[in-house]
Amino acid sequence: MYLQRRLLCCAIASAMAAPAFADQANELKPVQIIGDRQSTFSISGSAHVLSNEDLEEKENTDVHRMLRDVPGVYFQEEDGYGLRPNIGIRGSGRDRSSKISLMEDGVLIAPAPYAAPAAYYFPSAGRFYGVEVLKGPDTLRYGPFTVGGSINFLSTPIPARASGMVNVEGGEDGSQRAHAYYGATEGQFGFMLETHQQRAQGFKDIDRSNRDSGFDKRDYVAKLRWQAPETADIQQAFELKLEHSSEVSDETYLGLTDRDFENDANRRYGMSDIDQMDNDRDAVSLRHTLVFDENTQLNSVVYRNEFNRNWYKLASIGGQSIGGFVADANANGGTKQAVLSGAADATDLVFKNNNREYISEGVQTELNHRFQTGSVDNDLIVGARYHQDEVDRYQPTDTFDQVNGSLVYQSSTLPTGGDNRLENADAVSAWIIDHAYVGDFIVTGSLRYENVESKSKRWGDPARNTVSSRTENRNEELMAGLGATWLLNDNWSLLAGVHQGFAPAGASSQKGTDAEKSVNYETGFRYWQENFSADVIAFYSDYENTIQNCSIANPCPNGNDFGTQSFGESEVRGLEVGLSSVIWEGDTGLRAPVRLAYTYTDGEITKDADDLSVLEGDVLPYLPEHLASLTFGLEKPAAWSALMSVSHTDGMCIDNSCDRPGEVTTFKRTSDYVIADIVATYQVNSDMEVYVKVDNVFDDQEIVSRDPAGARPNKPRTGYVGMKVHF
Repeated sequence: MYLQRRLLCCAIASAMAAPAFADQANELKPVQIIGDRQSTFSISGSAHVLSNEDLEEKENTDVHRMLRDVPGVYFQEEDGYGLRPNIGIRGSGRDRSSKISLMEDGVLIAPAPYAAPAAYYFPSAGRFYGVEVLKGPDTLRYGPFTVGGSINFLSTPIPARASGMVNVEGGEDGSQRAHAYYGATEGQFGFMLETHQQRAQGFKDIDRSNRDSGFDKRDYVAKLRWQAPETADIQQAFELKLEHSSEVSDETYLGLTDRDFENDANRRYGMSDIDQMDNDRDAVSLRHTLVFDENTQLNSVVYRNEFNRNWYKLASIGGQSIGGFVADANANGGTKQAVLSGAADATDLVFKNNNREYISEGVQTELNHRFQTGSVDNDLIVGARYHQDEVDRYQPTDTFDQVNGSLVYQSSTLPTGGDNRLENADAVSAWIIDHAYVGDFIVTGSLRYENVESKSKRWGDPARNTVSSRTENRNEELMAGLGATWLLNDNWSLLAGVHQGFAPAGASSQKGTDAEKSVNYETGFRYWQENFSADVIAFYSDYENTIQNCSIANPCPNGNDFGTQSFGESEVRGLEVGLSSVIWEGDTGLRAPVRLAYTYTDGEITKDADDLSVLEGDVLPYLPEHLASLTFGLEKPAAWSALMSVSHTDGMCIDNSCDRPGEVTTFKRTSDYVIADIVATYQVNSDMEVYVKVDNVFDDQEIVSRDPAGARPNKPRTGYVGMKVHF
């Protein structure tokens, strides 16, 4: 049938990391892992695409808000702006997005995805051109984290003709945003220059301080492309991408006690006055596309990312971690509550320079070849990557006393041990993916090999003359996946898939610490037509081994804030529902679009950990049972639109022990919360539009997180006005 043949072509095109050269004489598109929304119809796993149009209609700059439109994706808010995203997929964990493969244009973006995957760096979401979320057997193509899935962010492509865009926005709390790009293609050459700059004074008030609680973040991107002329014997292209970003944000790990949260959710304790994150990132990638013929193409990329950051922040009070200090103040009030409020003096307030340098670099190549065996069409993908990364920590501390509510400097200490260490990892990956088209069936077979060797050493003296300890570990795994899609007719398809999941242990893990492993199943159906589409997919993940990379922000159940803990077996099951429709369309072109994303999840530990820090029946932290987002409104294309998005997030346990019989859960759960955002856009002419948006229109603030250390709110009601001009 015609539609099936068209879907087949879309599936093949999306499987190729870059489109056929014959179709890109004027434009080399962003590197996609799925393609457009229609391409998801034929994938044997959950797949969702947020197009540039989808992103522009809401003008979000917080990636958490963007991903509410995708079922099966979870998040834990932290600062209200999405500066440090915590994203998980299908129960994989959400700690700094460290259990999913995060990419931009197909290249891993975490500062050190193998050695230290917690993503303290995140690109400015306001400059994204599109977002792709992939789960199921096809994720074996995009490791190293194949337990949950992969997210690929698309950058702005080089324009086919001389053109550009300027977007300026202002709002409450001193919010300012500017996004601009300009580029052109002339003959064999193309270029694009882009900047995204965003700042705010913040919505929290710091006790006894004149400093704000905001941020200033700046991204710069440059692209240069050369493409062989159409008459050349060899069709090929090179694209160089350069990136620089910087961020200064007056953010802290210190949250609030519940009693203070109830009185003023936007309060910040004065002892966090001097906390500040300062980071810089430089990245370069060189991509090469070589087209042998209409059926064979080779795509390669060499990349290097350097990320330097220092989060200077309060770490402990009187020898106790700030998390433990807030927990005691919650439970008992008294002196510790008075210390936090500044009403009582305190000694030995330790502020740590969380100073780290990251390097991530590698080369990856992928051959795409289409061929036919009898009546079976095949799209074969063979790829490999060599990657190495490291994180160098040199973290001196300063000690202050709190006297009459003010910080008084006492001394400084140079780092040793865990604060003076180097962690690195070398990884070799290889994968084979075959999409076989057999009549009305698309069968996907996947294999992935990962070999990760990690090392860590600590110095016993600040000058690094004496090594105090060394650790090393190795994780090696061969994973397989099998999926099938049955194209029933022009509108319906059924899908089913199974694949092995893998997440390597961090670089500080002890020798013999195994990787996280799981077997993941899913099945469901899709329906597609011009004004209505639906995805309903059930999933089940059986974890043979569950691991957590320990950190100060998210200590492991055994109390460690470094290394990796391996604990228990677990199961995660759930249901994802995605609907998109135009429920009404008038004769004048007026439309009423609706989009729904809903996820039900049930996860629990099914076997005790060896050290009994995690027990059978324990829950998985920060995993909501129900998560839903509904977007609806009215629009007249090329004239105006008005949309409202309403999202609901269930309250979540913050640790594994939350629901144990007899356990007091008062301070171990977040709140249920509902957030409504609205945005209205008016098209002044074909090149200019103005918009108004209000986040959290009903000004409902709840405890959305209790990590790193205390109760934390979502952003309050905040209004913005913006203007966008294309030229």
